[in-house]
Parts: sequence; structure tokens; C-alpha cells
Amino acid sequence: MELHTPPLLTDLVILLSVSLPVAFLCLRLRLPMLVGFMLTGILIGPSAFALISEKKAIEFLAEIGVMFLLFSIGIEFSLRRLMEMRRLVFIGGGLQVGLTILATLGISYLFGRPFGQSVFFGFLVALSSTAIVIKSYVDRNEVDSPHGKTSIGILLFQDICVVPMMLLIPILGRGEGETSEVLSGLGVSLIALVVILGVTYFFVPKIFAVIGKLRSPEMFILTTVFLFLGISFATSQFGLSLALGAFIAGAVIAESDYSNQVVADILPFRDVFNSIFFVSIGLLLSVGVLIANFGTVLALVVALIVLKLSIVWVVARLLGFPQRIAAMSALGLAQVGEFSFILAKAGQGNGLLVDSEYQIFLGASIISMIATPFMISFAPRFGTLIQGIVKDRSDVTVTGSADEIHVTSNGGLNNHVIIVGYGLNGRNLARVMKAVSLPYTILELDMEAVRRAKADSEKINFGDSTRIEVLKHAGVERAYALVIATSDPFGARMTVSQARKINPNLHIIVRTRYTSEINELLELGANEVIPEEFETSIEIFSRVLQRYGIGRHVIEGEIEKIRRQGYEMLRSTSLPQARIAKLNKALKSAETEAICVPPDSPIAGRTLGELRLRTVTGTTVIAITRGTQTEINPDIDFVIQPEDLLLLVGTAENLERAIALINGSLESN
Repeated sequence: MELHTPPLLTDLVILLSVSLPVAFLCLRLRLPMLVGFMLTGILIGPSAFALISEKKAIEFLAEIGVMFLLFSIGIEFSLRRLMEMRRLVFIGGGLQVGLTILATLGISYLFGRPFGQSVFFGFLVALSSTAIVIKSYVDRNEVDSPHGKTSIGILLFQDICVVPMMLLIPILGRGEGETSEVLSGLGVSLIALVVILGVTYFFVPKIFAVIGKLRSPEMFILTTVFLFLGISFATSQFGLSLALGAFIAGAVIAESDYSNQVVADILPFRDVFNSIFFVSIGLLLSVGVLIANFGTVLALVVALIVLKLSIVWVVARLLGFPQRIAAMSALGLAQVGEFSFILAKAGQGNGLLVDSEYQIFLGASIISMIATPFMISFAPRFGTLIQGIVKDRSDVTVTGSADEIHVTSNGGLNNHVIIVGYGLNGRNLARVMKAVSLPYTILELDMEAVRRAKADSEKINFGDSTRIEVLKHAGVERAYALVIATSDPFGARMTVSQARKINPNLHIIVRTRYTSEINELLELGANEVIPEEFETSIEIFSRVLQRYGIGRHVIEGEIEKIRRQGYEMLRSTSLPQARIAKLNKALKSAETEAICVPPDSPIAGRTLGELRLRTVTGTTVIAITRGTQTEINPDIDFVIQPEDLLLLVGTAENLERAIALINGSLESN
């Protein structure tokens, strides 16, 4: 019997066998794996080695990848998250998308393009790469930094806009005489969309509630996949896209109690199909067309980067961010996104893009995405450069917002603490400083946070602590300490460097999330660097040692040594044997025992001083419980009564002697 290997299986094996080494190389070069997948598609595509024969089948798998992309966005699309970032999402994202479409429309219209096609070009340019940008920020520990939050807020709005853009493409691609027909069909589709939304919102939570009671992982995954594919199929039957159905499925599941479990179950499928999607982008690129039009493609890449950079910079400035943050956010979003490829494919099918233009756009987009990690790496230096060239109108307030965010006078402050960042750590420190009546002032880059704090009469200013003028306004030359509690690694390093130059005697404490930043911050002049990773480790091991009965003074002594040595013990790949041996000896030798004093015990009615337990037995009473009251570390005058519960600490042998004494079988004198 002759065995037959399906062509699709052969193509998938080829795809993966090329993807793995290319992705590995990209990781070694600190490039996102998505870039490697696109390069893989170019290598195995028809323009290079032509290793793929079932291109249609690969495109089908890529379409499933698109569905998973929108499904993932739908799950993350929660009203709570949108409200938390509403200013960045709706104002920042709305301005960026709107201004980009208008600018592209104007430029394209000047070159004689039809109105509908010009708007479509605006759609393509308005979107940035969510996958590559977020992955780059995660790798650089900048997700929670001011520029990271700004970029993610704008990206979130862009992702939401993909759905209406897809709905509008058929209208933009039709002639004027057919527009009414298209609008009529779109109306039917929208009505169907509302019905599908209503049905899914009503039934999906009930379905998951029933499946959840079965406690079967297999049934849960099958149900999730069925809803994902079923809702996508339903939307496609009414002229809407499969991807839109996937988005609806994700948005509905996001409102249920099972969204976290769904994400965990779907994640492997999503990553596999997303990889195929990015490979398919490379497959579509014609290397011959790219080479023949390389000058045009390169000019388009430069134009795209400059246009998007300029618009995002303007938007960030309008949101009140200083030059450095605005420039870093702008450079991070100056590329074309993965959803632009989806829109381009749809536009090609509706006559909005001819094949040659599609290839030119594809080449420019891929180049801009490959350049993104390098641009994000350069962004801190670029931000500093722009900050030095283009001065802010005010270093400590927001232009046009002086009535809302007035500058708090810091005159008269002396030996005070400057708190940089008004997040959780900054707020807690400010609360304690206020409670003990110690002088302090706060610097923060979130304009809304500053407004709210001002309303509560907090001593806070809007300002970028990397600027000398801002630090001087906060009185850094007279300050006792500077506490940096932000999530901006580059900003923290600059602030430490600037502050140390102004005030050599300043005590600088920096909170950081990652251990890799400790050495550089200390070299720049920080006195103390508190990494959250190690502090969490310290808290965990101290509690474990407490449970084993290790004395508090021993634990605190070890913690103090760890902190004093810059966490070297925890940073080292091998722990210092002498100290571990000391802890190990204490751990093995020290035990605790709780014993109730019998009514006829010879120690009843006697004080701890009279008993001389430590001298006679070598144990220590660390607590005594009488009824509902507990006395911690009782003094020598404490009188033992029958039924008292004594908590003793000592070696196993010494504890046996103490128990014998309490029970009357060992004399204390």
C-alpha cells in the first residue's frame, strides 16, 4: 500500500524547519521572533527558494491566525481597562488615528488619488504594530513607563478601530452608483451584528456556567473553540468577516468569569497560528518587485516613519507629556502594523490597491516593522536629543493648563525628601511623610494624577525629573533625600546622574523592578537600589524561616547583610557557603514546642526569673497564652499559672529537659 503525504503537511514541515533557525538567529540578535517569521516567509516564498507549493492552504491557516489575533484583542477589550486608560485611549488614540488619516488623505489627494482610495491609505498608515511594540517594551522593562503607557493606550484604540475600518472598506472601494446598494447590505449586516451580539451576550455566560460545573478541561477547551469558530461563522454568513466574529467572541468571553482560563487554554493555539500569519506576510512579498522599486520603497519607509513620528509627537504633547516622553512614544509607534496587512488584502480585493502598489506597500511595511526594535532601543537617546533641542515652554507645568495644574511653590523647603513618581510606592511614602510631619515634595508625569493630587492638597508638581530645571525647582540642592519610585529605567538613570551632579551629599534611593539595573544605578550615584524581585525573595524566605522557628534577630541580621552588600548574595549564582552553613545550623538546631502547664506542675505560681529556664534547660519562652490573651516575650516577673500555654524555642534535647521540668520530673534547683 502506497502511503500519501498531504502537500500541506510537507509545507508545514518546511515552514517550521526554516522558521526555527531564523527565529533563533533573531533572538540572538535581540529581534522579535515575529520579524524572523516574516523573513522565513520571504525565504521560502515564490520570490526566493519557492519551497511552498500549497500557498492557498497556508493563507487559510494565516486567516485563522488573524482570527486568533482579533480574538485575543477581544478578550483584552474590557470596559474596566478602557476606563482606567480612557484619556490615553480615546483622546490620544482618537487624535492619532484621526490626524493620521487626515494627513494621509490630504497627501494622497494632492497626488490625484480618488477620495475613497485616499481614505483607505489613511487606514493603512494609521495602524502600528501592537505585537512588536509591546514585545519590545516587555523585553526592555518599559511597559509601565510613561512612554510605554502612552504607546499602549494609542495601540489599544488602533486595535479597536480595525473593526469599523474593515466594515468601511467595501464602501470605499465601490463606485458612486453602487454605494446605496453597499450601504443597504451594510445595514443588514449591522442589524445581524446587533442580533449576534445580543444572543452571544445572553447565552455564552450561561454555557460557560454549565461547562464550568463539569470540571472537565477537555470540555472547556472544546466549548471555547466551538464558540470562537461558531460566532465567526455566523458573522461571515451575513457578509461580515470571520475576524470580526472572532473579535465579538473574545469581547463576550472577556466579560465572563472564565476569561483568564480561556486565555491560558487558547494561548498555544494563538501563538502557533499567529506565527503562520507572519510567515504568510513574507510569502506574499515579491522580492523582484521590491528590488525593482527599492528607491520608491525606501522613500515610502522614510515618509511613513516621519509622518507617524510627527503625529504621535504632536498628540503626546497635546496630552501634556514633556518633550522626552513625547519623542520616545513617537519613535516607538513609527511603523506600520500587522492589521494593516489585513486591511491591505481586503482593499486589494475591493479594487483599492493594484498588485504593484500592494507589493510596494508590503515591502515598506515589513522594513518599518523590522526597524522597530532598533528604533525603540534608540528612543531614550532620541528623546534626550529632542529635549535638548526643543525646550518645553515650562519645565514644571503643562502648557495651556496653568489654571488646572499650578506650580506648587517649593521655596523654604530644606532637608526635605523629593519623591519622583506618584504611583503606589510614591503615594504610600507621601502618606507616611505627611503623617510624621516631615517635609517633602512630589514630581509626577501623569497630568491626571497631578490634577487629582492637587485637588487633595498634595505637594505635587508636573515635571520630568530628568531635567535639571525641574530638580532645581524641587530644591534638590537643599534636599536630604531623593526617592525615585517610577517604572522608567532610562529616566531613573538620568535623574540619578543629574541629581548627584547638583547635590553630592544627597541620599538617593531608587526603586527598580529588575536586578539588571542595580550596578549601573549604583555607579551613577545612587546610595540604595531596592529591586522588587529581591525584596519579594527576602520577604518569602524570611517568612519560611520564621515558620521553622529561626529567631527574628537572626533573620533580620541576614537581611541587613544582604541589603548592605547590594543584594550580592542573591545576585550570585552560588550562595556564600559560610553564611548558608550558619543559617543551616540554626535551622537544624532550633525547634519550637508548645506545652500546656498542668495543674500540679511545680512551676505553677513561680515567675520566669525564679525558674531560670534558659540556665537550667537551655530553652527560651518566646510567648505565653492565657485564655484569649497572648504575651509576646514575657519579662522575668511574669508569673506562670496552671493551664498557661508556653511557646518554647531551643534544641530538641533542651526542649525535652524543659518539658520534664514543667511536668515535675526535673528539678529546677
